[in-house]
Amino acid sequence: MKTRKYTVACLALVLATLASLSCRKGDPIPETSIITVESQVQNDFDRWLASNFTNPYNIQFKYRYENNETDLNYYSVPTDYQSCIKMAHLVKYLCLDTYDEVAGPQFTRKYFPKQFFLMGEWQYKNNGSFTLGTAEGGKKIILMGINYLERYSKTADDLNHYYLKTIHHEFTHILNQTKDFPVTFSQVSGGTENGYVTDDCFSSTYVDFLQRGFISAYAQSEDREDFAETMALYVTNPQEWWDEQVAEAGESGVLINKKLDIVKDYMEDTFGISLDLLRDVVLRRQDEVMAGLVDLYNIEIE
Repeated sequence: MKTRKYTVACLALVLATLASLSCRKGDPIPETSIITVESQVQNDFDRWLASNFTNPYNIQFKYRYENNETDLNYYSVPTDYQSCIKMAHLVKYLCLDTYDEVAGPQFTRKYFPKQFFLMGEWQYKNNGSFTLGTAEGGKKIILMGINYLERYSKTADDLNHYYLKTIHHEFTHILNQTKDFPVTFSQVSGGTENGYVTDDCFSSTYVDFLQRGFISAYAQSEDREDFAETMALYVTNPQEWWDEQVAEAGESGVLINKKLDIVKDYMEDTFGISLDLLRDVVLRRQDEVMAGLVDLYNIEIE
């Protein structure tokens, strides 16, 4: 009997303590918190995202940390709030608005992924490389390394290498999932002594990727990555850069250009998009951003 009374008394004390703690006022979660809670207050940035992504394109732009959106095989880090604002404006101006201008808003609404999710850190692999972004199921693009955006957005080369090329690369995968690219592309390098090498693409054995007929080291991994790299690197670099890569490739330069021709035909025949026009618009808008003509931190609601 004493034991029962003691247990009841202890339970009552615990409940009273919890009640006291639950009623105790603490620091409120700020509106700009990147940690998701059920009753998260909408801030000006959220409303700007709704006005510029969700309402016109039915696209979710997630910047608050959500564990179920991450890959549990890697450590994940929440994103810096100001960098999220900057990245959102970059995606809007350099990607959504670009495809609107080149192919029309209907194309962008139909084909662009319906969700972006931002992560603060990149995913590091055992082969010494790290993942800049991924596309999942044709519906979602995960952009990584957002906490380094301030460091890597001071030059067009860095901005392209770490972020913009990734977006175009992953969007190419989504277009390929809508309609696959021709098998003739795979045949250019596949099945030859200089063929695809999967995860060894970044090893010291294959550093001569240009001479092997690939536009980048990652393009050597497999045909679909080769296709996406060919398109992404073409539209984010001027013709002079492309010509330099082909010249450095020597005799294999013809293979790189042959694959580019297939990519151009695919985009023109399947989606009615001129890759040269797309590149012109991408580079023009990129120059405007680098010249400071675009305010990347303005979140006024339109």
